[in-house]
Amino acid sequence: MDFPQILKFLAALKKHNDRVWFEKNKDQYLQAKENFELFIEQFLNELIQFNPSLAGLNPKKLPFRIYRDVRFSKDKSPYKVNMGAGISPGGKMMQEPGYYLHIEPGGCFLAGGMYMPDPSNLSKIRQEIDYNGDKLEKILKDKTFKKWFSGFDDFDKMKTAPKGYAKDHPRLDWLRHRSYIVSHKFTDAEVKDKKFLKKLVEASKAMKPLNEFLREAME
Repeated sequence: MDFPQILKFLAALKKHNDRVWFEKNKDQYLQAKENFELFIEQFLNELIQFNPSLAGLNPKKLPFRIYRDVRFSKDKSPYKVNMGAGISPGGKMMQEPGYYLHIEPGGCFLAGGMYMPDPSNLSKIRQEIDYNGDKLEKILKDKTFKKWFSGFDDFDKMKTAPKGYAKDHPRLDWLRHRSYIVSHKFTDAEVKDKKFLKKLVEASKAMKPLNEFLREAME
């Protein structure tokens, strides 16, 4: 897979994030887009081997658009400087646990779990943590899991205990999260390496028990 071409295009796009440059280099974008879609198809096929609920997804519908919605943003740059794809049974991780691949020069990563659940699903996840925290602890402390992930990312977390939970709750640190996401960063060199897909699959397998815990919590 031609990740060098993808990363090269994205690096140039970051320097020239305007419509004139983009239109002049549209062929490079289309080539990068096709390369990324082909890789997502390969990745999806590997995921299906141990997560059959993903069977039937159209890999071309999993990547996110490169065009930014600038209507309510101070940053009017028209294009994203990354390529990303969300993979979950319903498509792009819309209110369900799944996998997210982010390709950006100097900022590539694989993430998974539950991103910004709505109030109902967030309540269910917290309730499951309250009732079955030991099960989640076992998942997060598993050696294979810890090889790839260090725990939940702290980007979306309350400063105090959520309503209905004591400030001295033994699982308070987890309950304070509003997104239940784990991630693993990859260097550009790792992304360009022929073993990148294999590493992604290994990390995704390690992540699967967490996704299942969150899915069961919301069912």
